[in-house]
Amino acid sequence: MTHYGERSIVNIKKGIIVADVKEFQEIIGVNFHNISLLEQALVHSSYINENPGYTLGHNEKLEFLGDAVLGFFVAEKLYKDHPDADEGEMTKLRAALVSRDTLARVAKGIRLGDFLYLGRGEESSGGRQKKANLAGALEAVIAAVYLDQGENVTRDFIMRILDKEMKRINRKDTIVDYKSRLQETIQSRYQTAPGYRLVSEKGPDHDKTFMVEVLVDETVLGKGTGKSKKEAETEAARLALETL
Repeated sequence: MTHYGERSIVNIKKGIIVADVKEFQEIIGVNFHNISLLEQALVHSSYINENPGYTLGHNEKLEFLGDAVLGFFVAEKLYKDHPDADEGEMTKLRAALVSRDTLARVAKGIRLGDFLYLGRGEESSGGRQKKANLAGALEAVIAAVYLDQGENVTRDFIMRILDKEMKRINRKDTIVDYKSRLQETIQSRYQTAPGYRLVSEKGPDHDKTFMVEVLVDETVLGKGTGKSKKEAETEAARLALETL
């Protein structure tokens, strides 16, 4: 086996570097029947732009499915583990578990970035460490496991990779409402309330990414991105709190 940077490869086909998906299967503890599903889950759109002859396509449709699958199994787990929690509390817990930051952290734990198929530009700009790439690829891998292995294996896989995060958010002192905390901080210091402004929204309707600024008197305190405006606002509030 040869190594290319931090990524393991097994061969080169027509000049295209192929990740060692066998090694990745060992890391995640899942043996695929249809290995092409796992390969596609690792393909970033930038790779297809530079390798149009690659037949599997990129991972964005798998990412869409994986987001739904992940959300369902996490909600199921929270429903069973927190019988006394109301809908609002479980919504906060689920949001913490499926956030981009959490998924990127989990993806790093299984070395997912080492195995991504990236275009040269994305590679050179640090694409293997970008939260969006890692979180999206992890959702795509979850979808690949679901399609290849079914519900039970997928449930076990999700619970295994999220185990540390589950334990972390189950401690009440780690469940943070960043927007409320920021509002309290701003009102205490400046006797006013923070405002949120949508900066941009990109991507197709089923997979949009929003960027939001949080401001005080036109001074930007933080910018956040997310798959919804609410998620972007929460991330912006978190970053603003760090700044303050």
